[in-house]
Amino acid sequence: MKNKFIIASLSALAVFSACSDVKRTPGKIYMPDMAESRAYESYADHSNLAEKGINYNSRPVAGTISREEEMPFHIPMDQPGDTTNYTASKAVPNPYDSLSKAQMEEAERLYLINCGICHGSDLKGNGPLFKDGNGPYAAKPAALVGDAKYEAMPAGQMFYSVAYGKNLMGSYASQLSRKQRWQVIAYIKAKQQASKAKAAPAPEAATATTK
Repeated sequence: MKNKFIIASLSALAVFSACSDVKRTPGKIYMPDMAESRAYESYADHSNLAEKGINYNSRPVAGTISREEEMPFHIPMDQPGDTTNYTASKAVPNPYDSLSKAQMEEAERLYLINCGICHGSDLKGNGPLFKDGNGPYAAKPAALVGDAKYEAMPAGQMFYSVAYGKNLMGSYASQLSRKQRWQVIAYIKAKQQASKAKAAPAPEAATATTK
């Protein structure tokens, strides 16, 4: 009975002490990471890291792929003056070289929005920016249809140009996903093939001969 009284007294004392309005210094946290995150936000001020000699530029680690991205392109951009990777891109096949009717229509839509302003709706390099020499661009953009150079250009090399930019054309990596870039290139190649088939001379009719 005496022990119970002592325990009850100590418990009451602890309760009254805990409810006191006296401010106290917080104690130790056993697992602080559970309550306080040490993660840095991308757009937060990171000057304190630089002061500590920690290099942090908010960019993803090289080689990482966004969750929604598809078909990573393993060839990096060339350094200025170098064309090694641009040449190597010729060997990369188009993973979307066969499109359904709906996909082809979508690829055409994407082409007209992003490419047609320069290369023209008919892919002959006479878009609104050139406009037969009357547009804001003095130099005619590449004719994707009708120019042997671009008709012979492999899909992988086209992808490299669209992803990283080439000559006066800038990169379209922020406007088109990897899948969309490949599909637009498949659309261009289909238009090139259709133009070649249309321009090819018809086979001469066979004439029957009799002896």
